[in-house]
Parts: sequence; C-alpha cells; structure tokens
Amino acid sequence: MTKHPIPILPTSLYSAAQARELDRIAIEEYGIAGFVLMSRAAAAVLAHIRQYWPKASRLAVFCGAGNNGGDGYLLASLALQQGMTVAVFSIGGLEPLSGDAALAREHYLQGGGTITDFDSALDIAADVLVDALLGIGLARAVTGVMAEAIHAINSHPAPTVAVDVPSGLNANTGTIMGIAVTAAITVTFIALKQGLFTGQAADMCGEIVFASLAIPEAVYQTVPAHTFRITHQPLPRRNRSSHKGHFGHVLIIGGNKGYCGAALLAGTAALRTGAGLVSIATHPDHVAFLTLHQPELMCHGINQAGQLQALLNKATVIVIGPGLGQDAWAKLLLVNTLASDKPIVIDADALNLLAAQPCQKDNWILTPHPGEAARLLACSTADIQQDRFAAVANLQKKYHGVCLLKGSGSLVATAESISISTTGNPGMASGGMGDTLCGIIAGLLAQGLPLSEAAEQGAYCHGKAADRAASTDGERGMLASDLLPYLRQWVN
Repeated sequence: MTKHPIPILPTSLYSAAQARELDRIAIEEYGIAGFVLMSRAAAAVLAHIRQYWPKASRLAVFCGAGNNGGDGYLLASLALQQGMTVAVFSIGGLEPLSGDAALAREHYLQGGGTITDFDSALDIAADVLVDALLGIGLARAVTGVMAEAIHAINSHPAPTVAVDVPSGLNANTGTIMGIAVTAAITVTFIALKQGLFTGQAADMCGEIVFASLAIPEAVYQTVPAHTFRITHQPLPRRNRSSHKGHFGHVLIIGGNKGYCGAALLAGTAALRTGAGLVSIATHPDHVAFLTLHQPELMCHGINQAGQLQALLNKATVIVIGPGLGQDAWAKLLLVNTLASDKPIVIDADALNLLAAQPCQKDNWILTPHPGEAARLLACSTADIQQDRFAAVANLQKKYHGVCLLKGSGSLVATAESISISTTGNPGMASGGMGDTLCGIIAGLLAQGLPLSEAAEQGAYCHGKAADRAASTDGERGMLASDLLPYLRQWVN
C-alpha cells in the first residue's frame, strides 16, 4: 500500500438516516440521477485503488443486493474498461436487485463482465478486494452466506477497500453487527457517517477517505449535522506582560493514601497545558513526596473540610477524582467540592461516588470511561459500547453540564450537540491516562476556555500528544507521563 498524506475530511458527521436524506434531496430536488451518483461513487473508489495500489491488476469485487452492490458492479465495469482483470462475486443471488442497482449489474454484464455466485470454497486470486456487500441500512446481525463472504474477505491476504462503509459495521454506532469487513481503506460518499469514527470502527475502517460525488453545497444546508469531528483550535498568543495570575489556579483534589500518582499526573498535566498555578489537596502522607517530585505544585494535606474550603476559595477551576478512593475521606471532599460554584472536572472515583448519589450541575465536565459511564447510567459496559452516541447523550441529559465519554473515538456531549475526537492510539490503554486528561482539561478551563471547548480541545490534545509519543517510541509500553513533553509542544 502506497503511503499518502492523511486526507482532509469534513467536520460534519451524519447518521445513516441523514445520509439517506441528503441522497434523496440531491436526486429529487437537484435533479442528479441516482445512477449518476452511483457512477461517480464507482469512479471514486477505483481512483483510490489506483492511487493506493498502483501496481494492482486483479480485482475481486463482492456485490450485495442493494445500491452498495450497484456501486460494485459499476466499479467492476470501469476496471474492465481500464484493462484490469475483474472477478465479481454475487452474494444472495441475482434476483433481489432492483432500480439503479439492477441497471448497474446489467451495465456490467453488457460490457463483457461475468458474475459468480459466492461460495466459500472458491479460490479467489486478487491483488485488491472490494467490499460492496452491505451499505448504511444494516439493522441486524449479519448471518448465513453474507457472514461467510465477510469471513472470506477478512481471511484473504489481499487488502480490502470498503465501499461507503465496511459491511457489517453499524453506520450509526460504530458497532460490529455480528461480523464486519476489516478494510485497509474506506471510501465513503456524500456524507461522513458518524459510526465510522468511534467504538469498534477504528479496527474496521482503516484509512477513511471522502468523496462528495459533486453534491451541491446547498444540499448540506437542508440537513444540519448534529455531530462533528473535533479539530485543533490554537490557544491565543499570550501578551508579553502576562503573569501567572492571568492563567488561572487549578485545584486537584485526590490522591488518597497509596494513590498519590494519579493526583501528581493530573497536576503536572495542568501545569504543562499552561495553567498559571496548580494546587493539590491530598492525603497528608503524600505532601512531601509530591512536592519533591514536582516542586511547582503547591501540595496540601487535608484532614477536614475546613482545610479544603480555603483551597476551594482560591481556585479558579477544580478537579476531583484522581486517586480519590471511595472511603469517608473521599466522600467528605466530594460533598464539599460539589457545594462550590466553581467549574469542576469530575473523574475516576468521584464519578463512582456520584453514581451512588446522582445530582446535576451546569458548570461541570464529567469524564467517564465506559465502565464508569455504565455505573452512572445504571447499565452494563456492553450497553454503553453498543451505542456510545446514545450513552453520552443520556449522561448529559441525566447529569447536565458537559460529558466526555472516553475510548476509541472519545465523544463530548453538550445539550446541543455531540463531537468526536479522532486522535489517540492503543498505546493509551494504560493506567494514568485519564488523570492526565482531566488535568489537561482543567488547565484549558483555567486559561478561559468554555466548558465544551475545554473538553473538546482537551480530548483532542491528549490524543495528539499520545500520537506524537507513539511516533517517537511506539505504542506498546507508553506511559501517561510520556505525553507531558509532547503536550507542551502541542499547546504551543
């Protein structure tokens, strides 16, 4: 596979229903024939095959019975015209096709193409496979011969190009419906589908490329997107006369006995993000260690509520949760923190305590991973992962403020919209990453960013720093503290 620059993608993301509506408007209100759109889609896929695998001469195209299959038939026609060797495999028989898909199949046959009914015993010779089996309308688990075909595609040594969406992947949620194609690239049309960017989609889609099919911009104005990809928004340049008081005072509350590392990571991340001052309210046993390890942190041992109140009064932004625990000490600190009117970032054990006694605040950011989200919504982790969009929306509705559901394709929900961060990598699957994230968000809040922007840019920057760390030394074995120098580079 030839390396290419990462494609620039639109920021607006759409559900499957919205994508179908855009398609309908283009056809019915702007007079672009469905067959024309199908032809443009086929040409776009073949162009990307030529771009990514310039030496490929043999294609195996797997066609289903819907419009996705129609795209495949027209792609096969074009490939034949360009002198490639093409084998087309039909799944589900030839009879169900209708409309533009039937026209596409007939066009392929009239051009000299042949169609073979798929059989798992077939020996398929190809340089590139094309998945044109299932489109965005998939609503139930893939079974039977379709599942066999997907298994055969995934078992083949040649790379696969997915047409619009990898077959078997839910275009709305990013979950695998029983089995899904593992693609090297996914060429998606007209609208970016939201399910391609979160959950299990990262393992299925490969590199995502976008083809608008020359849809007029006015079409997009008729279907407002509810979901967006987060992009980097640079922080404003600082005045030369700036001092630490201009950039906020973050208070990190956590580090119960034996868990001071979490508070240290959060506090250091807030400093590296640019907070003017950072204090830590922690178990008295840890004060000397934290100060020795990071002297810029102002560390305070807390035994009683009165000691915490003085720190709360001085803070601009509060983080509670890293290494907090769930004992009486932790509960006392949380009760007093929630009485404050300052912006609060809630993480880790503070979320678990909140799940036991739910409440609502408009000036906080909740940052659960799927397990914590399940406790907050009194459901299972599997329920959360089954539809991450619904989960993060339900979290925001129940607890208000801003909710950031961590994971592959982290989601940030406000009352108005949902955004997705697509930065980060599997190296982040290690302890302390969440502590670093909440420190980053707090540091951005301290510098004046609104709640939603701080959550979005925090998630994006956190992942970007991890990507830079991985590009230097690899993903496996990455530590949360490895992100800190790259974090400083990114915010600058």
